[in-house]
Amino acid sequence: MRKSIVLVFFTVQALFAQKNANTPSFEVRFFRGNVLPHTPDLYHLQGHPEGIQFHYNLQTHGAQEWHAAYNYPSYGVYLLYQDFNNRFLGHSWATGTYFRFNFLKRHLQVQTAAGVAYMNQPYDKVTNSKNKAFGSTLLANINIGLEYHQPLFHNQMDVSAGLLFTHYSNGRSKSPNSGINTYGLTIGVAYNLQKPVSNSPDTTKVKTNYREKLHYNFVFRTGFNESSVINSGRHPLYHLGAYIDKRLNRKSGVQLGADLFLTQSFKDFIKYKSAAYPEDHIDPNTDYKRAGIFAGYELYINRLSLEAQVGYYFYDPLHNEIPVYDRIGLKYYWTPKVFSALSLKTHMFLAEAIEFGLGIRL
Repeated sequence: MRKSIVLVFFTVQALFAQKNANTPSFEVRFFRGNVLPHTPDLYHLQGHPEGIQFHYNLQTHGAQEWHAAYNYPSYGVYLLYQDFNNRFLGHSWATGTYFRFNFLKRHLQVQTAAGVAYMNQPYDKVTNSKNKAFGSTLLANINIGLEYHQPLFHNQMDVSAGLLFTHYSNGRSKSPNSGINTYGLTIGVAYNLQKPVSNSPDTTKVKTNYREKLHYNFVFRTGFNESSVINSGRHPLYHLGAYIDKRLNRKSGVQLGADLFLTQSFKDFIKYKSAAYPEDHIDPNTDYKRAGIFAGYELYINRLSLEAQVGYYFYDPLHNEIPVYDRIGLKYYWTPKVFSALSLKTHMFLAEAIEFGLGIRL
């Protein structure tokens, strides 16, 4: 789970190391909503979560090439407090970084945020056995928002209203970990700490053609996770990937490849299943390895990119999960040929692992 902190480092490294100042602002936002249960284990974890968000925001004006390419987005850091209004879930505090993408002359904004969260009431066999959503105090936090902004007083302030989706998960670094999702309405007010300036795009680094030849990628991903059996212990994982990618334009690229999953927690899980559920006729010597093929999409921002993949297991002797897996994450290109990555591997809404990766692109 501690690998999640690297996510914040990647984003801060890529976004805040700017040579030219952007327009800073401070925003306060209130929200209230509902828990979105996605497994039967969570149906009793109802309530109306509410909370407050603080944002320190930097509005870009074209000092970097990617600003104009993405219609002058803003980015920043956030602090989020959430009261789940449920005696089993308790409270959360989260912090991280975010992007906001502008539409309709900055009136409509889409926000994507990622960070780390502290939960004060994780699962405990004696004192909190009803909380099957998370088994640890440290979790990854992902937020997605859609907001309408209305400037006031010659752009000195603005008010906003919109929708917010929040997700918390420890990537099954400790079971139980069904994760918890909430959705709700938000209202907020922002104040510009400096007078906004006009956009001035940097055209010196704009290329006429971003299309590239096929590249060959090899990536090693690692981390720790625990099987779905509570208190079965954390084990390392080794996930190997090889894929080709094709950059199509300034923003988009596609991928096609294969994964080999050497998830060590599966070894003990197979032995447990064979002994605890004899009616399933599971051989304790079943191969724990899995292999899959996947297709992916990469969104290039600057050195930082967003990555999403959908895969299918063509080799999975245990058949414990659905045959389709997903991966979402961040990549940071230290050089054109070397990158690091932080990703979350899931089966639909159920997380399997947080992966820290290092790869080469040839």
